[in-house]
Amino acid sequence: MSTELERIVRKLFDDLDQTNYDGIVGRSATDVQAVEEIRRRWMRSRDELKDYFAQFESVMSGAKSELSDIHETSWEDTGLVTFWLEQSYLLDGEEQHVSAPTSMLFRREGGDWKLVLAHSVPVAPEEDDR
Repeated sequence: MSTELERIVRKLFDDLDQTNYDGIVGRSATDVQAVEEIRRRWMRSRDELKDYFAQFESVMSGAKSELSDIHETSWEDTGLVTFWLEQSYLLDGEEQHVSAPTSMLFRREGGDWKLVLAHSVPVAPEEDDR
């Protein structure tokens, strides 16, 4: 049985896979923080997140995100969801794949959960020792 925060996380990734970036931005707090992998820096506002997604509108396609090992913890108006992300997509026509433990932190605002922090740590594929 999925929890409320798990459903929200899955919806965020469904929005990403369907290039509904406005949906992601709309579910984010005004002070959301996330890592911007391309320029290797932190984004620290909803406006920066919106600008980040705008650069992908014409160059990213075919995103498919799979989440596993999902764990949720919440404390009053704060919620944490950790999971493993397997994601593939085309960027400028080149296949990309990300395998990453991921954390998403949420804060309840006006009764709605808003994303305040998204953080993934991509890991290299395991080497075959044979």
